[in-house]
Amino acid sequence: MVGQYAGGTVRLVNAHQFVAMMETVARGWSTGDARSAADCFTADAVYVEPPDRQRYVGRGEIYELSGGDDPSPMSMTWHHLAFDEERQVGFGEYTFHGRRRYHGMTVVLVRDERIHRWREYQYQDERDWEEFVGDSGFG
Repeated sequence: MVGQYAGGTVRLVNAHQFVAMMETVARGWSTGDARSAADCFTADAVYVEPPDRQRYVGRGEIYELSGGDDPSPMSMTWHHLAFDEERQVGFGEYTFHGRRRYHGMTVVLVRDERIHRWREYQYQDERDWEEFVGDSGFG
C-alpha cells in the first residue's frame, strides 16, 4: 500500500502488518535478538518515555536499548494492539520485564513500514497483568 506524506510517497501498513511488526519487536526483546527488534524502526526513529525519562534517537540507539551485542534478559508481552490505517498510528498495552516489571501503553507512528515514533507511558508494578488491571481489563 502506498500513500502520500508531507509531499512524498511512503509505503503504508495495514492493521495485520502493524500487529506483526509489534510482535517482532516483542519477540526480539524476549529472545535477545536486538537486531530484529531494532530493524522494525526507521533510521531516524525517536523512542521516548515523556518527559524524556527515556529518549533514544535512531536505529543504533534503539539497537542498544534492545540489548545490543550483549542483551540482558528481558521479555515483552502485548495485551492489546490497535491500528488506525489512515493515520498510520497504533496503540498497544504491554507488560515488559527486565530488571523490574512494567505495565504500560505505547503510541506508535509508522512511516515507510517501520516505527518512526514510539511514545510510551508505563508503571512499575510486580503484579501480573490481570491483577494489575483488575476489573478495568477487557478480558
